[in-house]
Amino acid sequence: MAAKLGGSGGGKYHVEQNSDINVTPFVDIMLVLLIIFMVASAVATPGVEVKLPISVAKPTQSPPKPVFISIQTDGRVFIGDNETTYEGLGTALTEQIGRRDPTKERIYIRGDQATRYGDFMQAMNSLQDAGFYSVALVGEDKAPVS
Repeated sequence: MAAKLGGSGGGKYHVEQNSDINVTPFVDIMLVLLIIFMVASAVATPGVEVKLPISVAKPTQSPPKPVFISIQTDGRVFIGDNETTYEGLGTALTEQIGRRDPTKERIYIRGDQATRYGDFMQAMNSLQDAGFYSVALVGEDKAPVS
């Protein structure tokens, strides 16, 4: 015959210990993080399709929030996903960056391979007239041939 030793008799409120791990909160957190990353990656990519020329230059570090200007083959110009005109490019860009200093803001221009040089220069002149002097050209990365 067996007997319990010790002071606790295990009365009606005694509950057995459970050593199983509850993974439900872990799965919930992972699903929330997955949704956040999916939404953030969709917002981070520019929506205007441009066929970029090949670049073999070493990539530089990007600013925290880059501003992209896209010039398509037919001459249309976009700030992000919003279409604008060459004349209104500077003022629209100034409105978009808000109170930040335009002389310290780096602007990235994405131009299609078949973009006319005149369209590109018209965009550059509009940016300089508005005080944007730090302009970078975006190209498609390709490993250098040895």
